[in-house]
Amino acid sequence: SLCAGPEPNLSYQELKDLKKTNVLHIDVRERWEIDRFGKIPESVNIPLGELMEALQMDPTEFKEQYNQKMPSKSDPVVFSCLAGTRSKQALAFAMSLGFS
Repeated sequence: SLCAGPEPNLSYQELKDLKKTNVLHIDVRERWEIDRFGKIPESVNIPLGELMEALQMDPTEFKEQYNQKMPSKSDPVVFSCLAGTRSKQALAFAMSLGFS
């Protein structure tokens, strides 16, 4: 699930544990932030402004664009950003598109 629950926040350790399973980690920071502050290992960068479009792409197009298998609506997905504001928006976007 998409970090469902009243407080959809994860600790660093919880994220590390989740990443051992089959979870897709989407970092919604801007590309310049990734360049400046670094990429989180095994995450895919989809800036928040591209996310709605990305989650509605054809799976082949998604794979070409992001070098990652497109998540199905029931796949476990985690969003991250710098302070938590954009990842909450990302969660709302995904849920509005039918992701569980």
